[in-house]
Amino acid sequence: MTGKDFLFLALVALLAASACQREPAEPEPDFSGQLTPEEIEGGILTPEILSKFGRVSDPKLSPDGTKAIYGVSRFDYNTNQSTTDICVVNLSTKEVITLTDYRGRNFNARWRPDGQRIGYLSAEGGSVQLWEINPDGSGKRRVSAIEGGITGFEYSPALDHIYFTKQVKLDETPGEMYPDLPHIDVRIEDELMYKHWSSWHNYAYSHIFIAPYDNGSLGDATDIMEGEKHDSPMAPFYNHAEITWSNDGKIIAYTSKKMGRTEYAQSTDSDIYLYYLDTGETRNITRENRGYDKYPVFSPDGRYLAWQSMETPGYESDKARLFMYNLSTGVKTYLTRDFEENASGFAWSSDSRHIFFISGIHATYQVFRINVQNREVTQVTTGKHNISSIDLNNDVMIASKMSMSMASELFRIDPVTGSETQLTFTNQHIYDNISMGAVRERWVNTTDGKEMLVWVIYPPDFDSSKEYPALLYCQGGPQSAVSQFFSYRWNFQIMAANNYVIVAPNRRGLPTFGQEWNRQISGDWGGQAMDDYISAIDALAGETYIDEDRLGAVGASFGGYSVFQLAGTHEGRFKAFISHNGVFNLESMYAATEETFFVNHDLGGPFWERPRPVSYDRFSPHHYVENWDTPILIITGELDYRVPYTEGMQAFNVARLRGIPARYLHFPNEGHWILQPQNGILWQREFFAWLDRWLKY
Repeated sequence: MTGKDFLFLALVALLAASACQREPAEPEPDFSGQLTPEEIEGGILTPEILSKFGRVSDPKLSPDGTKAIYGVSRFDYNTNQSTTDICVVNLSTKEVITLTDYRGRNFNARWRPDGQRIGYLSAEGGSVQLWEINPDGSGKRRVSAIEGGITGFEYSPALDHIYFTKQVKLDETPGEMYPDLPHIDVRIEDELMYKHWSSWHNYAYSHIFIAPYDNGSLGDATDIMEGEKHDSPMAPFYNHAEITWSNDGKIIAYTSKKMGRTEYAQSTDSDIYLYYLDTGETRNITRENRGYDKYPVFSPDGRYLAWQSMETPGYESDKARLFMYNLSTGVKTYLTRDFEENASGFAWSSDSRHIFFISGIHATYQVFRINVQNREVTQVTTGKHNISSIDLNNDVMIASKMSMSMASELFRIDPVTGSETQLTFTNQHIYDNISMGAVRERWVNTTDGKEMLVWVIYPPDFDSSKEYPALLYCQGGPQSAVSQFFSYRWNFQIMAANNYVIVAPNRRGLPTFGQEWNRQISGDWGGQAMDDYISAIDALAGETYIDEDRLGAVGASFGGYSVFQLAGTHEGRFKAFISHNGVFNLESMYAATEETFFVNHDLGGPFWERPRPVSYDRFSPHHYVENWDTPILIITGELDYRVPYTEGMQAFNVARLRGIPARYLHFPNEGHWILQPQNGILWQREFFAWLDRWLKY
């Protein structure tokens, strides 16, 4: 062996050893959600504990009403991995069985109409396909082998077909346009809506397919939207509540916005379509309405179809009305004409005489019932909570329920009395080991003589004889109630656990307080809503237990905009700000956002129109930066196409150029929300480090 050979082999060995040292084996993810002794000893909610919550979703009752299936998602921040399992709970014994063992995403669980099997989607074995399993967890088998995988499915009530959805590529890619340039990396766009929320248009569209089904065997599938460059369910969230079977299995009702992509960006005009299996005919039954129509549900007797409808074109937060369509006569009935609030989450009673729905009242979400003949509305549930979904079979009702102090769990609800019985206790082991802060309701007078509901959340060991720093929470939306939600990012309990008093007002422009209160925000972003924020924080700052010299303001999306606006108008009230994905310059926001209908409605139209809408000059935060004097943390996600990250970048640059203490957190692989486990932990640590730096001294 020559000297060169020896040196070469030695170098190879050294590099191999170095590689082994640099790349330790990936630890096994821990999805148990169990707390460590150190976490239990701490006794308060922390970012690490918050990441261990099991997240309950998508509950469905068995046909006989004795059991319910649901999903539970868990995260492991050490490995940045997640999994979702399918579980089944016995409504009588509350016994829970976990059906799936694949470490990955198992979702879209549905009972077969005969109750003998449960279908669900899973990526086990490669692409996402339909699998079936017995209710006791035995007999698992794969049912489909659809090229490219599927994204959703539902059994026909007659159990002779299924529908499934999948992405169908219909647009030409740059690589197909220029096959002689195999290494190009470019997008070529001619129309709007080339991006939406957090993703670019992928040259494909979500289509509905119908396939014969026979005891776990599928026949050839038919694309009922063949050749159409339209989505159902609609992008970007692809909510399968937008598609449903008739009870005889002969009709599919589905939701779609059938228009070109540039028009799509400027319109909310989705429609309900009926597809008849026998003839292949498709009918649009809501053509005359120019706002949203979605979430169709057939009555058990097959006579009616109910759905949600918004009247005003381009207004995404218009009153969500409950409509009913007579399938025989074609007559449409506006059922909630005399009901002030929104209606969603529809479920028919077994006799087809009533529709149960979810609506908001004073920043809570409750179950309501309407008689479809006389349109009488009755509130079924009460309490400080949010009901987020309901399911009904044989007059047995289950619901997902949450509060500021409890993540979603399943409850059985008496559809007559509204009495509740908790069925699942997914996170009880966490609640048993941490203390939650008290949540109080307070009504505050506004500058225009109205009363505003403000939630006040106190530290777990609150002592009224002490002084605490306080945080004004600014809500996003802009039309999304500060209700009894449990958030995994903007969590009031974790803020309170860090020894802050939280002031969370339902300022102007939030639902559950009537349509006038809700509508007021449009065209007036920087007006009464900002006055409402000031009214809330001034009222609470007068309490002896709040130190008025240690106030902060935090918020995301419209809440982030609110922080930017308050930074120039707060007149010295606040000592620290945090803005996450907030709007800084209304003109650049208008020109770069994707859903043009939203800014057209809320800002009063394009900034180049004459007369020029007043929003751009009166309510754009960048006009008030000469007044900025307060430390600010600014957070953005590069994949946020609703509020492009350049909004936050502009604000950070301005703050530093003016000599104001500022920090900029930019997440290259996150969008409007922070979804990756370790990013979430970092987000919380930076959030409280910034507040503690300026408010705890």
